Amino acid sequence: MQLLLNSVLSIVILCTLSCVQSKKIADEQHCEVCIKTISTFADTLSDEDKASAEKIEKTFKTYCSNVKVDSKEHRLCYYIGALATSATYSIGDLSKPLSWGIPADKICRERLAKTNPQICDLKYEKQIDVNAVDLNKLKVKDLKKILTDWGEAADFIEKSEFIKRINEVKDKYIKSTTDKNKKDL
Repeated sequence: MQLLLNSVLSIVILCTLSCVQSKKIADEQHCEVCIKTISTFADTLSDEDKASAEKIEKTFKTYCSNVKVDSKEHRLCYYIGALATSATYSIGDLSKPLSWGIPADKICRERLAKTNPQICDLKYEKQIDVNAVDLNKLKVKDLKKILTDWGEAADFIEKSEFIKRINEVKDKYIKSTTDKNKKDL
């Protein structure tokens, strides 16, 4: 009986620990675009500008006008209302807390996400390390993305053709680890 109780208790503890770990990973990715963008923007502000919500709003609109179109950051600016084409206007939910010194993660997760949940749905696409991954195990969609990111033609039909083309041109786009080690010496 005691052995059974210890086994059940061990399983419960392991499950709890795995849930906590997976939640921590999910929390790091939750609102990642918003947190990175707001943090980067806040770093560009002077101490004088950080104290004024009006200056923060004006500066954020300027910041957003210089962000690359069709990027995740541009989409965030659209959601917040910092672009002329934005359908909503919730810059106040950004500027006021930022002027009070509230950290970017709290602004994104607790303020902006309440007004527009799509803000926290924005995520960066993970880059695939071609040298560290087995290309045969990747999906065709991922193989095609690798080639299009490099600016190479990706109009093949068979998976083997994608893999063959990646192997042909990868030296042109990826520095090998031996080149990096030579530079370090």
